[in-house]
Amino acid sequence: METRRPVWQQAIGLVGGFVVVLWVLEIVDSVADHRLDQYGVRPRDAEGLLGIAFAPLLHGGWGHLEANTVPVVVLGFLVLATGIARGLAATGVIWVVGGLGTWLVAPSYTVHIGASVLIFGWMTYLLVRGVLNRSLAEVLIGLGVLVIWGGLLWGVLPGDPGVSWQGHLFGAVGGVVAAWVLRPDRSVASRHD
Repeated sequence: METRRPVWQQAIGLVGGFVVVLWVLEIVDSVADHRLDQYGVRPRDAEGLLGIAFAPLLHGGWGHLEANTVPVVVLGFLVLATGIARGLAATGVIWVVGGLGTWLVAPSYTVHIGASVLIFGWMTYLLVRGVLNRSLAEVLIGLGVLVIWGGLLWGVLPGDPGVSWQGHLFGAVGGVVAAWVLRPDRSVASRHD
């Protein structure tokens, strides 16, 4: 009989696999003279819509990837650890909302890449979901995230040239949307109590 691994082990496996993909893609991108970076979000360009799918997987060099790796590992794990299906659904919502918002709003002459869209989305998802789910444990996780990484939220405002504040902003919006869409249906629960 096959024993199913605990959710936290599955979460570690998924996040670890995702990080390996990010690093392998950066190796390929480096060997290809950074030609993969053109597949990021290119605002209001029809071909740039493909960037919504690829941008979170691509990074603008090793420093960019290194800066994103620890938040991807920690926040990605926390999102998945309370339920793989819900965590993957939240990631999907963040990925699409963050990419589409960037595609609609960012300057047309730019290309946007990096897992930051997911990082900002996971952060706001973790901050909001505990309140919407009325879960003390999830609220405490959200507060811990706020204490450790709350300063990053300033990244949703225009600042450093070359940093996609639009990706940060719409990733964060995607996290709130994901928390709202994936909240438990209280009306159904109350009818069964």
